[in-house]
Amino acid sequence: MSDDKIVVETMVSGGKATAGPPLGPALGPTGVNLGQVVSKINELTKKFSGLKVPIKVIVDKKTREFEIEVGTPPAAALILVELKKDKGSQAPNTQIIGNLTIDQVINIAEAKKNSMFVRDLKSAVMSIAGTALSMGVTIEGKKAKEFQEEVRAGKWDSHFEK
Repeated sequence: MSDDKIVVETMVSGGKATAGPPLGPALGPTGVNLGQVVSKINELTKKFSGLKVPIKVIVDKKTREFEIEVGTPPAAALILVELKKDKGSQAPNTQIIGNLTIDQVINIAEAKKNSMFVRDLKSAVMSIAGTALSMGVTIEGKKAKEFQEEVRAGKWDSHFEK
């Protein structure tokens, strides 16, 4: 980033950013219109309501113009939203907290794909299944490892050809 830009990275509650900490103190000295920044952040993050969302605010020191980059919440948080649960299993090998459908896993994978180091949707689905495994979540009624084996074998390939 060049010397004429200031970058502020933080986490905000989806759709509920405020001019208070952490944004206000970090952006106040830049002279940017804090109300506009907060409004734009809330507009861009409202689909993640109830979740912590990583954001990056890039301010041009000279013009005081800004741009906002919105990340996606962690995969575990997206899984919990799909399952309408507050937390994962304390004993994921023995205690199952819920079951995801293939479509739910694909939706999460598509939301996370750009922030993951994966080459395609199938790889992203495998990664999300790994997160589900550590949380005590089954996929299509199967343990996550079994689901991953089926994905590797090509059983679910028709779902990835959208």
